[in-house]
Amino acid sequence: MDDLARLHCTKIEANTLPLNNKEIGNLAAELPGWHVFEKDGEPRLEALFKFENFGKAVDFTLQVAQISIEEDHHPAILTEWGKVTVTWWTHRIKGLHQNDFIMAAKTSKIYGDQYGTYK
Repeated sequence: MDDLARLHCTKIEANTLPLNNKEIGNLAAELPGWHVFEKDGEPRLEALFKFENFGKAVDFTLQVAQISIEEDHHPAILTEWGKVTVTWWTHRIKGLHQNDFIMAAKTSKIYGDQYGTYK
């Protein structure tokens, strides 16, 4: 996971291909706590992060938003009392790209650095 977290997102072009199932499986194996699922015919990468209160959940959400802006790759984020669900996928290619796994690793790193190891 640390290797992925050190990488940066690359620009997605119209002809960029989504990852295949083998590539997705290999990258997903590096991200404990994240799972791949399909919604609207597109694979997505998602994890649930737990917090002791709403304030910490909002703080985490803002940190994920900041790295998303810096990397120009943006997730779906659902912030609730005591939990945040983060979902990554690449809209433009209607699937998963290495950028999604990089950002998932960065998301887990924020959580680990601030709130403890994510399982």
